[in-house]
Amino acid sequence: MLAREPGREHMRQDDTANTLRKLIPAAAATGGVLAAGVLLTRRRSRFELKDRVALVVGGSRGLGLAIARNLGGLGAHVVVAARDEAELDAAARDLRARSIAVTTMACDISARGAGRRLVNDVVSQHGRIDVLVNNAGTIQVGPLDHMQSIDFERAMAVHFWGPLDTMLAAIPVMRGQGGGRIVNVSSIGGRIGVPHLVPYCASKFALTGLSMAMATELRKDRVLLTTVSPGLMRTGSPFNAWFKGRHRDEFAWFAVSDSMPLLTVDADRAARKIVAGLRRGASDVVIGWPARLAIVAQAVAPEALAYGLHLANRLLPPPTGVSGDRSHSGWQSLSRWAPSPLTRLTESAAIENNEVPDASRVGAQR
Repeated sequence: MLAREPGREHMRQDDTANTLRKLIPAAAATGGVLAAGVLLTRRRSRFELKDRVALVVGGSRGLGLAIARNLGGLGAHVVVAARDEAELDAAARDLRARSIAVTTMACDISARGAGRRLVNDVVSQHGRIDVLVNNAGTIQVGPLDHMQSIDFERAMAVHFWGPLDTMLAAIPVMRGQGGGRIVNVSSIGGRIGVPHLVPYCASKFALTGLSMAMATELRKDRVLLTTVSPGLMRTGSPFNAWFKGRHRDEFAWFAVSDSMPLLTVDADRAARKIVAGLRRGASDVVIGWPARLAIVAQAVAPEALAYGLHLANRLLPPPTGVSGDRSHSGWQSLSRWAPSPLTRLTESAAIENNEVPDASRVGAQR
């Protein structure tokens, strides 16, 4: 065996030490430059909303209405688009009562080409489009055994093809104006797979991928795109979701989950975070600590997260017979558990955010 040469060993250690002494300041300087660059970029990309034209697709109720309120409160002229004329009228009254300039446009975003026509109508009527918020959503809840191809097609039509249509129409206009902002409201269900929400998750994953990939190409044109991944929010949406299988039990767990005060985020607070992200040009906005925790778990311990979701699935209602293939709305799925004291926060949110056509309806159907 060859003996080590003490002199050479010390020389190697000295060389290593000298190299580290040189690298550490360089790394610190590089980090400082990057941090300063991020701060400078944020300052330069701060987006003023006064007199801007902001289109909120799916803005007549729930989170979309809360976003419209926040945009309008900062001086934007808000264009609210949704399918239901009565809901649009109610949203317009709500916004005008807050001294917000609003225009409503009826549009079924799930129809191919409808998104392009909507954006073209906004530009034709207002001369420009500065902000596009893709918030329209549909939720199908139930076991995979009861989900059919049409459920996946509907989810993709609303969550993927609709936003793609609006973006492809808005991007050339924004480029011509020198920039703009696009917000795609995805979900934590677009980052991790949640049981009993398979069509929803599949379509939200598609939206997340589309949104994040587009953002990398559009930044050079000053069109900044924000992908939003909310966790559980108190918007009142469970009443207008769709349930399969043991639909009353499915609605109960879904509505109760949306009412947990420590695990859910109020709709207005979520909207404020989204608008703040839009204004600073954030590429990614995650809402709620459970959502942030789930994303970290997916990155560092995917097997553990998958096993935890497997255990959660075992607690959810099992499949039933062929009658479970039929969809029921939340309003058609009321039970002794929902509405109940366990869902008070969801009921209040439904009334506050135009999820209830008649504010007395919740109490009347108990």
